[in-house]
Amino acid sequence: MEPLASQLRPKSLDEFTGQEHLVGSGKPIRTAIEQKHLFSFILWGPPGVGKTTLAKIYANALQAELFELSAVSAGKADIKTIIVHETDKPKVLFLDEIHRFNKAQQDFLLPYVESGELTLIGATTENPSFEIISALLSRCRVFVLNELTSDDMLAIINRTSFNMDQEAKDWLIAMANGDARAAITMLEATSSLYKDITLENLKQALQSKHLRYDKKGEEHYNVISAFIKSMRASQPDAAIYYLARMVDAGEDPLFIARRMVVFASEDIGLAVPTALVVANAVFRSCETIGYPECAINLAHGVAYLCQCKKDRSAYDALRSAQADVKDLGNLPVPMNIRNAPTGLMKDLGYGKGYEKYTDESFLPEELKGKKYF
Repeated sequence: MEPLASQLRPKSLDEFTGQEHLVGSGKPIRTAIEQKHLFSFILWGPPGVGKTTLAKIYANALQAELFELSAVSAGKADIKTIIVHETDKPKVLFLDEIHRFNKAQQDFLLPYVESGELTLIGATTENPSFEIISALLSRCRVFVLNELTSDDMLAIINRTSFNMDQEAKDWLIAMANGDARAAITMLEATSSLYKDITLENLKQALQSKHLRYDKKGEEHYNVISAFIKSMRASQPDAAIYYLARMVDAGEDPLFIARRMVVFASEDIGLAVPTALVVANAVFRSCETIGYPECAINLAHGVAYLCQCKKDRSAYDALRSAQADVKDLGNLPVPMNIRNAPTGLMKDLGYGKGYEKYTDESFLPEELKGKKYF
């Protein structure tokens, strides 16, 4: 039987909920559909916010033939099958979890996207800058999707036609954490077990192991949050426990290792600079070894990072400086430290009075004396 989330999937932008910055009047995806503009793009955002739905709406509106693949299980042979497929319509490939395609697979896809033989719509929950090769990324626009708001979620829940009181709706919205698919799945699971959709019945249905750790759902974020906070608090027992939870659920080891690399600079930083070296070595091990053995590398790295002293001074300095950049814009660089590659620039005072070793602040005039670090 077709899942309820699939049955309720909007067929047009007028039925679509959320992402007004992309599908509202005059916004890029709506404009592309109205103008029948065929181009490749990446949809980057959290789970359950409409990435697959937008791809289907776009392909249908442009009267293209849509091919759907998941990068978790697809490979070069699947791409070849699409390429040789004969059709009079444009071919649109929707590649879910595109970040799971390795470099060789992305390189193989590149010439077909470049030539226009395939129009690519990639969907990812990970930053495309890190996960998609630059050559492919440069040929795609990137659209960022946001978590659905409480009002968006309420509108979607009301479309399911399940009868429930406001208390149950509010709890479901909070638990789904902006993920429409998770909310609908919870409703469907509850309705299969109980006659009525009540707050208590929703909570009971959530005890299912599948719903407790869905790699695209709310518990995914709860566990990774607990994992990071346990390392931050230097609690190796708790961190390894949450690591075991993720490994047991089949979480992508590179997702875990990537968070460890970030943690090494954000939370340990200058206290133990080699923590970044260790974290990167763990990431590389996960790339080359994979499950099940790379779980040992992850545990090794977690135990090490937990025991490191912590120092967030570099991270805090960056965030403070970024706040000033945002508030004050591009302040003029002091003349004495400007680059002066030409005679004219030297005549204008670029680099004049520069001293290599000086206590004089090199910050812009408006920020003289400011301390970030």
